[in-house]
Amino acid sequence: MENETSFSDYRERYGGFWIRFAAFLVDLVILLIPSLLVSFLLRSVTQANHATDKRVVEFVDNGLQLAIWWVYTAGMLSSSWQATIGKRVCELKVTDYDGRRISFGRATWRCLASLLSALLLCLGFLMIAWTKRRQGLHDFMANTLVAKNKQP
Repeated sequence: MENETSFSDYRERYGGFWIRFAAFLVDLVILLIPSLLVSFLLRSVTQANHATDKRVVEFVDNGLQLAIWWVYTAGMLSSSWQATIGKRVCELKVTDYDGRRISFGRATWRCLASLLSALLLCLGFLMIAWTKRRQGLHDFMANTLVAKNKQP
């Protein structure tokens, strides 16, 4: 029975719901600056006089916001930091099941899967609170873990 890991050991090893939510809020603030800048520039150079034009601008703006979030998140998670700035501030890192850095492709898949976690009434994120290794749906889909950088 020496190899058995208790549930509390897992709590100490992996990032739980609230610390990951705090990391998300930090990233949200960080992404606010480029997002507002891109939105402002797009709207200042685009003449949208008709309802159809305005819908096209909104669609393009939303696509650009999604692209900013994807490049930031996937780029940072696949970097040597293995974390976004928010996760780094909260002393978390994203790894594969063996504790190794994930690729940009896997980080991209995790980003897409997190959209599904959100679309399912955020249940994919809430799963973090009750799963053994503190994984959300997007973590399961991408075979990733969010580990604490500092082990107790």
